[in-house]
Amino acid sequence: MIYFWLIVPYLLGSVSFSYIAGKIFGGIDIRTVGSGNAGATNVYRNLGLKPFLFASFFDILKGLLAVVLTKSLFPENEILTILSAVAVIIGHNWPIFFGFKGGKGIASTIGVVIGLHPLSALIVIATMALIVYITRYVSLGSLISTLLLPILFYIFMGDKLYYIIFALVLTIMAWYRHRSNIIRLLNGTESKLGQKK
Repeated sequence: MIYFWLIVPYLLGSVSFSYIAGKIFGGIDIRTVGSGNAGATNVYRNLGLKPFLFASFFDILKGLLAVVLTKSLFPENEILTILSAVAVIIGHNWPIFFGFKGGKGIASTIGVVIGLHPLSALIVIATMALIVYITRYVSLGSLISTLLLPILFYIFMGDKLYYIIFALVLTIMAWYRHRSNIIRLLNGTESKLGQKK
């Protein structure tokens, strides 16, 4: 019965702050402009820096909150904490409140990793920032930084197999959500940061 708790992080994840940012800052449904993705990058392309920071901050926060809440309420149940981390990202990607049309889960992934292992999160953020700075491809930064997760969790928590499996699940979800970006990167048609889609 304890696993009914997972409904809570899923519903938390289902609150789309990119959608909210679109309504607050632009009076638009962010899913109807640009790439059509309800994510912070699409917010940035169409509405600018302030709405992007708003969406990113709260998407990270909800990922962190899902982990912290579960840890606080069920301190002995690491598996439930990990499943809550997955649930909040699933909620972000496929939100029940917004027709199951959400973002790609990168900010929320960063949030849950901050809650589980801050050093890994710092490495992921730094890697993503560096790649985006050099290439101007947000998607490439997201893909490579999430690919690091299983490696980092193996290095830092290799004695706990379920953490490595969890990291693999996060990577698979991120790459699945970026499958169209991968095709565009391979074709050389992916938009760079600063370009509108």
